Amino acid sequence: MPMPLKNHRATGRVTLADVALAAGVSPSTVSRALRGERAVDPLLIERVQAASTRLGYVPDPAARALASRRSNHVAILIPLLSNALFVDLLDAAQKTLRAGGYQTLMGVTHYDASEEEQLLREQLLHRPAGLLVTGLDHNPATRQLMASTQVPCVHLMDLPAQPQAEAPHCVGFRQTDAGAAMTRHLLARGRQRIAFAAAQLDPRVMQRLYGWRTALQAVGLHDRALEFLHPAPSSLALGGALFEQIMRQRPAVDAIFFCNDDLAQGALMAALRLGISVPSQVAIAGFNDLTGSDQMVPTLTTVRTPRARIGEAAAQMLLQLMHGEEPEQAHLDLGFEIVHRQST
Repeated sequence: MPMPLKNHRATGRVTLADVALAAGVSPSTVSRALRGERAVDPLLIERVQAASTRLGYVPDPAARALASRRSNHVAILIPLLSNALFVDLLDAAQKTLRAGGYQTLMGVTHYDASEEEQLLREQLLHRPAGLLVTGLDHNPATRQLMASTQVPCVHLMDLPAQPQAEAPHCVGFRQTDAGAAMTRHLLARGRQRIAFAAAQLDPRVMQRLYGWRTALQAVGLHDRALEFLHPAPSSLALGGALFEQIMRQRPAVDAIFFCNDDLAQGALMAALRLGISVPSQVAIAGFNDLTGSDQMVPTLTTVRTPRARIGEAAAQMLLQLMHGEEPEQAHLDLGFEIVHRQST
């Protein structure tokens, strides 16, 4: 029979002490069991969860943060939710953090440095246990906030240009190397007039552009007139428009490297409409291996990026930091893969 409950707080809210009394354990055991800590006996966790459900207990995150000077949530800042790249990354990170007993509080920066700064300030007010932040390029105020706080932080997607002991913890791959590798792939396929088409123009896109430039400069084939850069968000429609612009203005181009797969997918659709043969007349390549790229006509050659693995590995690294452990590698390079398909 359940043990009788003490009087609740004046608000009538069921407390952690009520759950502990009903389950016959200490309040600290209730707290650890509800966080899902692996050190707690599974039978105890089951008993605590049953008591919590029966009483309708809802944890008070504000009280927990005040008591521990940290909450049990991790703040995640990503640029967009409309890009499958970040959806996959976020999903993997959330699953890993949840298994470790942490919840996530997400902020979307829209590639805006001032919005990222404001979101970070708001997140820090909630005393997060840790931070996952996209990229390494931040405004001075955001960098200062990260430097001054004691909250463990891991950066996603990017790696420092040169390994440095003082660089932040990060998990990703080298965007410049990936851009250069795809360009060399096109060169190896016999292409010499290779255009680069980009949208959004965030720091990672510009690193891919730099990789394209350096690979072409190395063989004396770089032509700045073949850079087509548009600040609008990446989309199928913009990819089609960029393809039409390139073929109209630079008909001698024999390959186009798009900075993202949705642009390249839009270009393939435009080529079909215009009767331009891919790859015999012009080769098309993308980046990120997004959903549908292997179903295009022709199938799209692209750079496969390990976004889910990045989310999982970054969350695991953050869990180590939040537990006071130093990861074996502060800068984890998960690499990339050139996926050759019919479009090149």
